[in-house]
Amino acid sequence: MTIDRRHFLGMMAAGMAAGPAFAQTAATNWPTQPIRMIVPFAPGGASDFAARLLQPGMSEFLKQNIVVENRAGAAGNVGMDAAARAAPDGYTIFLGNVGTISINPSLFKELTVKPERDFAPVSLVASTPGLFIAHPSFPANTVKELIEYVKKQPKGAINFASPGSGSLNRLEMELFQKEAGLEMTHIPYKGGAGPAVTDVLAGHVPIMFVTISSAIQQVRSGRLKALGISTKERSPQLPDVPTMAEQGFNEKGSSSWQGVLVPAKTPRPIIDKLHAAIQHAMSDATVRKRMEEGAVYPVTSPTPEAFGAFLKEESDRWAEVIRLTGAQPD
Repeated sequence: MTIDRRHFLGMMAAGMAAGPAFAQTAATNWPTQPIRMIVPFAPGGASDFAARLLQPGMSEFLKQNIVVENRAGAAGNVGMDAAARAAPDGYTIFLGNVGTISINPSLFKELTVKPERDFAPVSLVASTPGLFIAHPSFPANTVKELIEYVKKQPKGAINFASPGSGSLNRLEMELFQKEAGLEMTHIPYKGGAGPAVTDVLAGHVPIMFVTISSAIQQVRSGRLKALGISTKERSPQLPDVPTMAEQGFNEKGSSSWQGVLVPAKTPRPIIDKLHAAIQHAMSDATVRKRMEEGAVYPVTSPTPEAFGAFLKEESDRWAEVIRLTGAQPD
């Protein structure tokens, strides 16, 4: 059978016209199969905690299973790369955080993923204050005492731990050093906050910044002491611990946050449905209570655009901190 040129062009035009309509229909009917949520860190950390709490409510709203997939490695870059390369069809979502989205692109020069290009924002889901902790044997009991003590030691003699080169906790300490005029030695750990906190508990490394949820029980039991909170307001869970801003440092405040993103070019109807699913999941009183008990605060974005504006502000801020402190991957 032969097709004349006019018939062929007519078929092409019809196909082109049907393309957007088909895509719109697919987005409207989405989801029709399980969705994977890539978490770029190992199980048990703050990101995994947030993902597991989001999972049931989002599944209920979307009427499909949400499968959490932990893809740890390279300060979260392994999981972020996998999510960025996924098809923009709504069946892969990414639980990014301040480290992967707003710090790593400026810290790791070889990173090929550009979050502002390769992802579309959906919503914030959680925010966790940082806590400045020390082993009980450390001579300083306040930030002021710590500064006085460190300045009496040889440069670099005092070590500080962090969950890794690209972590917010590392940059919080770098910023503090810059503001206080100190020079200490960074000891990065792999596997999230757990291994670093374990070594502070054992007295191998005396101090660090860490998410409050990773150390609050040890502070309450006296196994660690808290010198400051990174947010502008005190934590309801540790109301007697002053903020760093109260003590003259990090006046803007900082916190570790998690948020949902999808591969760029994901259809807007899917993004809107995901945003609604997150709002539904985070409105559950039991979920909010469990988060707050762990000193993780539920925070959602009113719109995807609002989350996008937040991401730009955070990325610009931490890029400037990296520039000012000269922080490098370890």
